[in-house]
Parts: sequence; C-alpha cells; structure tokens
Amino acid sequence: MPSGYIHDRITLWSLPFVVGTSMIRTQSASMTLAIASGFLLGGLMLGPDLDTRSIHYKRWGWFRWIWLPYRSRVKHRSPLSHGPILGTTVRVFYLLLWMLVLGSITIALLNDVLGLGWTWKEVSDRISWLFTTYWPWWIAFAIGLEIGAISHILADWSTSARKRFKKHYPSQGWRALGYIFYSSKPKKRRSRRKARGRPQK
Repeated sequence: MPSGYIHDRITLWSLPFVVGTSMIRTQSASMTLAIASGFLLGGLMLGPDLDTRSIHYKRWGWFRWIWLPYRSRVKHRSPLSHGPILGTTVRVFYLLLWMLVLGSITIALLNDVLGLGWTWKEVSDRISWLFTTYWPWWIAFAIGLEIGAISHILADWSTSARKRFKKHYPSQGWRALGYIFYSSKPKKRRSRRKARGRPQK
C-alpha cells in the first residue's frame, strides 16, 4: 500500500486534470471550485485511511480524537472505509453526526454566555436554506469527495496488484493478469523428482 505522502502526491498531481475536466464539463468556475475543493478534502483529510493512524488522521490536529471511535469500529481496507461510494458516505455521515453534536453544544454555550438568543428553529431553518438554495454546489462538492477517495482506492489496488504480480508470477508475463483480476492463486507444479521417488502402491 502506498504511503500517505505518495497518496498526497497523487492527489496534487491529479488536481489540474480534475479542474480542467470539471471546467470543460460544467462551464462554471463556481462548480469547478466546489468539485476541486471536495477532491482536495477527500484526498488529503477525509480519505479512506482515517481507519488507521495515517497522515490523514494526523491532519485533523486537535480534533483527531473524533475519529477514534471510527478507527475502533471500522476494519482497515474494509468496504466501509475503502468501498467506492459506501466508504465516503459512511465518513461524511459520521463527520456530520459529530458536527451536529459539537454544534449543538457550541450554540447552547453561546446562548448562555453571550445571550445571543438563537433558537433551534432559526438555526435549522438557516441550514436548510443553505442546502436547498445551493444544492447543485453541494452535489458537485460530494462528487469531488468521491473522486478524491477513488484516486486513493485505485492507488492501493494498483500497488497490491503489482506486489501480487511479482510474488506469484515473477516470470510468466501476461498470464499474471489472471491472478490480478480473479484472485486465483497459481497452482504449484509437483516436482518430477519427488514424484518419481515415491514408492508405488
């Protein structure tokens, strides 16, 4: 599996291609910015390796502790962390749950200390307005998140495939592709010398 720094390089090197493709497809600078922002967040901070003590995990700084329950419950490289769409969905909803809890505590403290007088209905209406008004940009942001996660998954898969190729088929050329795609271990050939030496029944 590539190191965190290799994944970072892949993300940064892929960014111009993502931006260019997004601009061509959407013809919108704001939509392209949303996709690129989601791609960077998904590749640098909200990536699949949050289930380990990875560079993505360390980038959360003081808030890295919120990922400890996630790390303890989600097995590394399982479908819940490295599965396309599913992995990103689990991490986003997990993060939104923590944002809801911490945001509720923050609003309650601000109301008590500063006397802002914010009601839960006002806060929920404001959040609902943000999502309903700017929903195309939120979808673009989610697409960027998924692209960032998929780039990570593809890098892991290609590295694992290359290692399997070298281990099981060091000198068999294109026949190694059968193992890479179908995960069928090569059959070991029985040594003729051992077969001849066996006593016949």
